[in-house]
Amino acid sequence: MLPSSLRPATPRAAGRSGASRSGWASPLGATALVMLGTLAVPAVAGAVLWGTAADRPDPSAVLRGPTAEHLLGTDRLGRDLLARLLAATWPSLLPAVAATLLGAAAGITLGALTAVVGGRARRLLGALINLLLAFPALLVAMFFAALFGAGADGAVCALAVACAPGFARITQTLAATVAGTDFMAAARVLGLRRHRLLLRHVLPHIAEPLVLNTTVAAGSALVALSGLSFLGLGAQPPSYDWGLLLSQGLDRIYTEPLPAVAPGIAIVFAAVAFQLLGEVLAGAAARRARPRQPEEPAAHPARAGRQAAADHVLEVEDLRVVLPAADRVVRPVRGVTLALRRGEMVGLVGESGSGKSLTALAIADLLPDGARATWGTHRFLGADAGSSSRGERRRRLATGMAMIFQNPASAFNPSLRIGTQMTEAVRAHHGTPRAQAVEQALAALQRVALPGGRRLLRSRPFQLSGGQRQRVAIAAASMMRPALIVADEPTTALDVTVQRQIMDLLRRIRRDDATAILFISHDIALVADACDRVLVMYGGTIVENLPARELAAGARHPYTRMLVASVPDLAADRDRPLRTIEGGPPDPCATAPGCPFHDRCPHRLDRCAVESPVLSPLGPEHEVACWGPLPPAPFRGQRVTEAAATEAAETDVAETDVVEKSEAETDVAEKSEAETDVAEKSEVEK
Repeated sequence: MLPSSLRPATPRAAGRSGASRSGWASPLGATALVMLGTLAVPAVAGAVLWGTAADRPDPSAVLRGPTAEHLLGTDRLGRDLLARLLAATWPSLLPAVAATLLGAAAGITLGALTAVVGGRARRLLGALINLLLAFPALLVAMFFAALFGAGADGAVCALAVACAPGFARITQTLAATVAGTDFMAAARVLGLRRHRLLLRHVLPHIAEPLVLNTTVAAGSALVALSGLSFLGLGAQPPSYDWGLLLSQGLDRIYTEPLPAVAPGIAIVFAAVAFQLLGEVLAGAAARRARPRQPEEPAAHPARAGRQAAADHVLEVEDLRVVLPAADRVVRPVRGVTLALRRGEMVGLVGESGSGKSLTALAIADLLPDGARATWGTHRFLGADAGSSSRGERRRRLATGMAMIFQNPASAFNPSLRIGTQMTEAVRAHHGTPRAQAVEQALAALQRVALPGGRRLLRSRPFQLSGGQRQRVAIAAASMMRPALIVADEPTTALDVTVQRQIMDLLRRIRRDDATAILFISHDIALVADACDRVLVMYGGTIVENLPARELAAGARHPYTRMLVASVPDLAADRDRPLRTIEGGPPDPCATAPGCPFHDRCPHRLDRCAVESPVLSPLGPEHEVACWGPLPPAPFRGQRVTEAAATEAAETDVAETDVVEKSEAETDVAEKSEAETDVAEKSEVEK
């Protein structure tokens, strides 16, 4: 069931209007409205109502102080200062807002690009931002104002240039928290272009603090522009703004302070109004992140079929991954070779740090910045990755491969609705209209047995439980009908009941669409039950490749044997401690020759220390990298049960023999006692 927060309690329109009123009806919102209204009236009607009085000179009233006729006094030409102050509202506010918007647009774009470009471009952009921030903003504004020429237009451009680096740094910091998330990695797997990544995943996620900073910066821009006009670099006569009025009234501040103080009060009043506006808008952005009351689900069409493709979906040989380090080279993946056929589910198991997730990321072209992958052969859907450009490879992966991440909470963008994230891939790559994409999303949700329909599509990820989010992730992964799904521990954080449901969904997708699945997990029993084949990984390489049905009884590599033996068994003796693998995994920075499992292997040979084994066939669909593979032996599963039954039967036979032997000894003893009694009786009679 959906959370109670998704079930409608009030009509949708009432809920939305109530949310809107709650922001502006607060004391902060009401104060902001009053102050903004006070500024809006003279800004809109100032030129009409007071423009004539502000520009009409009166030689008989030059430099007068405040009177009933002129509340703020007059200037050197006898013009009314109050009228000029009110008429200057629009010329003062408009340049400040324009400079802020221009600077914010340039800075936000520059900072947000660091989240969607490559590593080298990211470093160059970061260095540029740091260089721009090295200069004080006020000095930059004054320099460019003089460079562009005195005037309002030059001051606006100069101030935009001065405030852009600040916006770039804030955006860069905020975007860095988004760049490494799972939903950004999923978006890159989908092959979304940089502008879509920017507009759909980066900017909406950081919009709230940027809105607050933009409105606050508008107040600061007003103060800065007034300062430039005060210095003679802004508005030029006959034009005027509050800064120029402040400069003209400064000469009389000791005799008539009001003509100088009034423009300063107006500047501070407007700056505070912008500050309060930013607070209210930031709160409104947070409220908009909460779900609206959704509509009822509608019917959805059936899915279209999918054409069959080649037998092998993925072929990788000698895959290696190198990670950058301060003083050494880290090689977490060392020569992985694997292949997946269409409709096949292959499990990838191993200890933490064995390289499973990095192998999956290398296959999906999602390695972190600085990591480098090399391979002997890398073919996906029949195309060689080495002969394809990066763009072609990304497009092929976007349409043919999907990833299901371990943490369903971080796999989705929390600022976007479920429907938007489910439909963006088919809209971006297939050009599917929005309405048709929504219908496909509804069909995918029904496929994974999620109720709610359109109501669920309107919700956001935080409103769903972990199991629901993981189902949505599987539904989103199946939207493109991928040939390969890489499931990186999709059931680790879920309870056993939800685990079974997730595995049933994966089996259904595999059966219906003939999709190959690379299933990465630590759960050996789950892999043995669900997969066709199992790849056992240790020390960055595959040490055994065997059918899943033989995992319990037919494992030949010592590491696989010990890995399976460490799985708890309900039939095991509870008085004995659980089995573990002594020692630790090999150092990914080490370059020592020999088998990576040499130090922990109880069956090691002299050859194992100097020569690394290669993956060699032992039988049909069974390969092992070991110089001394172990013979088949019962380990787990049915063989273990049979062995336990045999042992129990032998125990029963032994117990029966003991009982029979005891009974026989008792009979012999009783017979001996009887004979003794007879002999004693005969002696007595004699």
